[in-house]
Amino acid sequence: MRTKTTKKLAAAALLATAALTLTACGSGDDNKKPVADVSTETDSGKAATVLDKPFEKPNLVLTDTHGKKYDLREETKGKPTLIYFGYTHCPDVCPLTMNNIAVAKKALPKADQDKLKVVFVTTDPKRDTSAELGKWLKGVDADFTGLTGDFSTIQAGARQLGISIEPSKKDKNGKIVSMHGTQVIAFSPKNDAGYVLYGESATADDYTKDLPKLLKGQTP
Repeated sequence: MRTKTTKKLAAAALLATAALTLTACGSGDDNKKPVADVSTETDSGKAATVLDKPFEKPNLVLTDTHGKKYDLREETKGKPTLIYFGYTHCPDVCPLTMNNIAVAKKALPKADQDKLKVVFVTTDPKRDTSAELGKWLKGVDADFTGLTGDFSTIQAGARQLGISIEPSKKDKNGKIVSMHGTQVIAFSPKNDAGYVLYGESATADDYTKDLPKLLKGQTP
């Protein structure tokens, strides 16, 4: 069993990694490999890292898949919420993460499924229009919320959660690359604080095990 001190150190190390580590997502090469290797995060031996100092929910006002204004704080107030920053052209980490969450959500009773808010914020707003986000999320879970808007606004919101993102750009081979952190932040329905962090190694089974507790604002 890990001590309280060990847990704090693991959380601190993971937060430091979250703030500094970016994953390069692109179209991949001929072997369909990622444009760059993903940095390995600190392994605390558990998918979920409970934060000693929870994040405040970002003050983000963006546009949803219906082209309507979406105030993140207002729309998710008092609701168990998972937030992820990624983009629809990502060949690996983004679709895997969202599909893992979708699988876990479907394992919940219908009433609990309706309570959970899953928000996907694009890091590539030039290509990810409201329509594109809606089309992509329909193939994952039509009830997930997709948000797009001004890149600087999105970047500032991600920064509030210790997640780094950079504007999409072409690499030397002409492939479009998006650099972004790959953390999922869970917000409690009790106080709207982001108190649990998941790295990209979290599996569908991890989310399936933890979601019933996250729905109640409990520690997984």
